[in-house]
Amino acid sequence: MEKPVALTTTKRKKFTIPVDKFLPFLIPIIVILLWQVSSSLGWLSSSVLPSPIAVFQDGVELTVSGELPKNLSISLYRATVGLLIGGGIGFLLGFINGMSNTSRLLFDSSIQMFRNIPHLALIPLIILWLGINESAKISLVAIGTMFPVYINTFHGIRSVDPDLIEMGKSYELTRKQMFFKIIFPATLPQILVGIRYALGVMWTTLIVAETISASSGIGYMANNAEDFVDMETVILCIVVYAVLGKISDLIAKSFESLLLDWQNTGRSNI
Repeated sequence: MEKPVALTTTKRKKFTIPVDKFLPFLIPIIVILLWQVSSSLGWLSSSVLPSPIAVFQDGVELTVSGELPKNLSISLYRATVGLLIGGGIGFLLGFINGMSNTSRLLFDSSIQMFRNIPHLALIPLIILWLGINESAKISLVAIGTMFPVYINTFHGIRSVDPDLIEMGKSYELTRKQMFFKIIFPATLPQILVGIRYALGVMWTTLIVAETISASSGIGYMANNAEDFVDMETVILCIVVYAVLGKISDLIAKSFESLLLDWQNTGRSNI
């Protein structure tokens, strides 16, 4: 007697796009499509707002000529150096004032007073002091990015749970061990929030700095294109700034996921 042959069925895997990966791009895609359709139908004049295709073609031409990569690299250099200087000073001041009551009473009030001055209002003074060279632009970015990092670092340290401090003392931790095992991990989320906010201030400050007495950078390209009524390049520069801002924010979020993985692990175990 023959044995019955078992029929095997193979399930086909359906290709699905994760909703959480697609939704962040939905509104930009809709805006670009509506923008292009409006331009193609003549609802938007090219002298007012060029079509996305025209802006893309202008970007390709400027990339091939080398003008866009050159100015982009200069802007990235100014932004990165300014953020490192300003963020470093902000972290150092926030750490010192957060850990020491004497330092807080001595310096915090003056820093808060200086923080409330719009840093872009210092442009005339910085030009008089430093001229119109790279140091002036980098200094302006550094001033703008210093305060978000400072205020978040300072309040992060001052907001550490006192019970955690008492636990560290009960385990007889040294000041160094107390900082690296308790204070810094508890403050890190606040510091990263300050850095993300500082990134936005960084690009805003750089745009202004590069449109005033500059001869290079994305802001200079936009200002120069405005003089020649080159709307494609003006819109291209705005798009470049938006993309740079988004990329820098994604990098900051990646660092948050990496450095704060212990928080997510702790929550998943609850």
